[in-house]
Amino acid sequence: MASVRKKQDSKFWFACFTHVDGSRTQRSTKETDRKRAQKLADTFEEAAHRQTTARQAQRVITEVFHCATGDSLPSTSVRSYFEAWLARKKPETAPSTFTFYSGKARRFLTWLGDRSERDLFTITSTDILAFRASEAARVSPSTVNHAVKFLRMVFEDAKRDGVIPDNPVDSVKLIKRTGERSRRPFTIAEIKRLLAVANDEWRSLIVFGLYTGQRLGDLARLTWANLDLEHSEIRLFTSKTGRRQIIPLAPPLRRLVDTLPGSDDPTRPLHPGAFRSVEKSQKVGTLSRQFYELMADAGLAPVKKHRKAKDGAGRDGRRNISEISFHALRHTATSLMKNAGISAAIVQDIIGHESAAISANYTHIDDVAKRTALWAMPDVLG
Repeated sequence: MASVRKKQDSKFWFACFTHVDGSRTQRSTKETDRKRAQKLADTFEEAAHRQTTARQAQRVITEVFHCATGDSLPSTSVRSYFEAWLARKKPETAPSTFTFYSGKARRFLTWLGDRSERDLFTITSTDILAFRASEAARVSPSTVNHAVKFLRMVFEDAKRDGVIPDNPVDSVKLIKRTGERSRRPFTIAEIKRLLAVANDEWRSLIVFGLYTGQRLGDLARLTWANLDLEHSEIRLFTSKTGRRQIIPLAPPLRRLVDTLPGSDDPTRPLHPGAFRSVEKSQKVGTLSRQFYELMADAGLAPVKKHRKAKDGAGRDGRRNISEISFHALRHTATSLMKNAGISAAIVQDIIGHESAAISANYTHIDDVAKRTALWAMPDVLG
């Protein structure tokens, strides 16, 4: 039976009711009146009961059909739904996003093992919690939460498609990120240490990353067609958001571009090795590992072991998230421009962040403002 209670730190009444998996659940009613809160609690429990009934009915119908015909009732297995879901998403998402989805789906199906051939509706919140616990012992909290969010999205689509009566991930919370290292920008001194040990291609990628604030995958795919040397600009569409970016070449970056081997072929990549890597795998994993090794060479990160040690360390063990990575150059560019007094709107336009505060559809940042912002950044090549 549903009930209500109050917590010391809240003015609202909380509904206490039995969830679809049999567990007791508490949910804020956002009500300060006890009677109205009790009515909401009763409504919550009734809804949970209807979900339980629907799940049980689905199982009973399957069993009755089998007893009557000896055949299995046509159904959707976990694996078949996930495969169909991925096929549906492939033309709708960027290659990098689809690769992310595929990896999360593969990990969950591998964890399920033979159970992945069972009906999708047999997956319960208990299964999701067990998977969450398994992942938490293997990877970082952020990675675990990404997996939970992915599963919530897939099962919500299955519910919307009418394949399952309810979403088993709805009641599964994200785990706390206590103890996880936070990302930070590079210092100018650290960038100079990286440039000192980098080869020509990585030196160019680092400088492009600093003075454009763009992601590693987008920079690796750059060709000469992306450069407008007459107007001293770089033009690209970001792979993650599809946003069109026009970024002036800051003086240090322009000097570097002028030293690159020229080409009459506009399709020729600026960074051939990095281009081949991302085109082959459609991922930046190899490049990210190379950059980590570069940071290790510069004394900015510990050298990684290739095999799992007795203490669980190594590439097969749980990853320790580094405070800095190539993506930190994006943070560095943002921080340097803001510290120079450049407005948040201009910085956001250059970096390409999307938010409710500024939209490219309604706010236009002129070329002079962007050049002023980029010219305010320090010269790491000087």
